[in-house]
Amino acid sequence: MLKLTRRILAIIFWLGITFLFLDFTGTLHPYFGWMAKIQFLPSILAVDISTIILLIVLTLLVGRIYCSIICPLGVLQDFFAWIGKLSIFRKNKKAKFANKYSYSKPKTWLRLAVLALFIIMLLASIHAGVILLAPYSSYGRMVASLLQPAYIEINNLLALWSEANDNYMFYQVEQHNNPMILIVIAAVTAIILLVLAFKNGRTYCNTICPVGTVLGYLAKFSLGKIKVEDSKCIQCGLCAQNCKAACIKVEKGKPVVIDYTRCVTCGDCETVCNKKAIGLKYAPVWEKGNKTTKDTSEKNTDSDISRRSFLSITGTALATAAIKAQEKTTDGGLAEIEDKQIPERATSITPPGSLSARNLQQHCTACQLCIANCPNGVLRPSQKLETFLQPEMQYDKGYCRPECTRCTDVCPTGAIRPITKEEKTAIQIGHAVWVEKNCIPLTDGQNCGNCAKHCPTGAIQMIPADRSLKRHPEYGFWMDANGNRVNTRNMKQIPAINTEKCIGCGSCEYLCPARPFSAIYVEGHEQHREI
Repeated sequence: MLKLTRRILAIIFWLGITFLFLDFTGTLHPYFGWMAKIQFLPSILAVDISTIILLIVLTLLVGRIYCSIICPLGVLQDFFAWIGKLSIFRKNKKAKFANKYSYSKPKTWLRLAVLALFIIMLLASIHAGVILLAPYSSYGRMVASLLQPAYIEINNLLALWSEANDNYMFYQVEQHNNPMILIVIAAVTAIILLVLAFKNGRTYCNTICPVGTVLGYLAKFSLGKIKVEDSKCIQCGLCAQNCKAACIKVEKGKPVVIDYTRCVTCGDCETVCNKKAIGLKYAPVWEKGNKTTKDTSEKNTDSDISRRSFLSITGTALATAAIKAQEKTTDGGLAEIEDKQIPERATSITPPGSLSARNLQQHCTACQLCIANCPNGVLRPSQKLETFLQPEMQYDKGYCRPECTRCTDVCPTGAIRPITKEEKTAIQIGHAVWVEKNCIPLTDGQNCGNCAKHCPTGAIQMIPADRSLKRHPEYGFWMDANGNRVNTRNMKQIPAINTEKCIGCGSCEYLCPARPFSAIYVEGHEQHREI
């Protein structure tokens, strides 16, 4: 029952998280959004104490069941490993599945070295290194950049078919502009996982993944463990041959040894044992015996690692949850824009709810969930080293609609905090800047006013292009240098921006008809503020 239950739950979690990234409508998030928020690293970055405690308690009760059920990257490795066990890929063509695994020595030094490096990069805000090792983020990037484009293309084909039949169940969706570097990283990650899992099962989990290392050493103290009854065991070795974690050691005349730091409580060993000698059993942590203890004669194993050193490493990892971003007080200022080419910006625009560029940088794992769910197409992966693959806003394919809070709803790490629609309309993430030399009334002699017509906050007004005119301080009409009232209806109009009212939504930049360079664009603020 352990294996069957684990598989059912794993499929539910894997499909739920996968469709969170695929679903561009936001329909599934109210039902499955919690699955992303209980991932281990996102819960730490979000300082979600209740979830962290829940995952630790779960590990102390049944071992590394998190890696077999909740972690989507772990479930994906199981799928790759299952493919590798098919007889068509093995020398033994007669059996439907081939027993392919064997015990391997634990790479303790490598696991702790990677974990220590991960913690150092997390503390030092070396974001590019952190996101490459985070398991949930790695899975999210693969789905968002490799699977979602195909999913959207299928949807668009169905939309064409349904429209031809007067059915509007589906609608056309524009593809996200994923940079090539994101696609390459996702593809390389998928290939590495496929090769390692296809040949050796859970190698990635038990040598590279920092979350697997932390939970693995916590699992040493678990009440529920896979144990062997020596009185029933005939040492046939089937359990070791089917252990995808390669953590079961069977030697003739010696008790079976299980490395609990690598065991993911999958139940495969229990299923294949003909004598029912192995399975999940509960016993006090302090219970002694030689049935499933580590082989003390083997050097360079986890027994070389003291409990004190591990708790120190784990404590450091959990302490990163308390790190708060140092907020900067400047809003980026007014940039010199005349010589700049849009959409390059002096300060990148971060989504409403992210509080500041600093907060987003320190909490975001670049999982791409917000980007995959953005219905307006304004969130894109950053290609800057300091914010590598984190979301930044671009307004060439849309603008950030004031009534949309999708990214704030789906973020599992607290990098983008939940906000209401009312709160969003008062959050200033940037300000519009006018580029005089690109404005159509001045370049083509034709009145436009598109930016002012579509500004949701009324921060842009059209004023006469004639700079000699002045507005009457009391009545607001325009006057010439002699104080005479002037009819400006047929005059050229140019935009005037009230930066105190502008929220940086980008509607002016997106809807500006000037080509190839927009006459108005948004400059980001490093620190958001309420207006």
